[in-house]
Amino acid sequence: MKIRVGMGFDVHRLVEGRELWLGGIRIEHEKGLLGHSDADVLIHAVCDALLGAAHMRDIGFHFPDTAGEFKNIDSKILLKRTVDLITQKGYHVGNVDVTVCAERPKLKPHIPEMQRVLAEVMGIEEEDVSVKATTTEKLGFTGREEGIAAYATVLIQS
Repeated sequence: MKIRVGMGFDVHRLVEGRELWLGGIRIEHEKGLLGHSDADVLIHAVCDALLGAAHMRDIGFHFPDTAGEFKNIDSKILLKRTVDLITQKGYHVGNVDVTVCAERPKLKPHIPEMQRVLAEVMGIEEEDVSVKATTTEKLGFTGREEGIAAYATVLIQS
């Protein structure tokens, strides 16, 4: 068995007039994330971590923001396609650990649903998906509520 680890990071700006999608679920908030797709920063970080672990470049390489087919796409579709890509290379997802940095909205009540959705999309058990939320104590762009950042670490196995 071969084991590989990957790390992913993503950030998107918060703007008015967009829905907020995090971890594959819609969260009520006065702002949403700006991006070519639905801008689900959490899923994008997971995709990058999976692709990196499999030595397959990054999310922008496989799903470029210049391609019309990805305009406003549900990031769960991108995650499913990413899992399919690493599966074609002989890997499967072992576990995923994600940290989301945001001052607001408070994410704690949404984490169980995020874990359920992410596990379902990736075809793994909920206990293999860890989602954590933190603030930056009002420091930096996330502290000023200008954007949301996410970090992901994954383990894949062949």
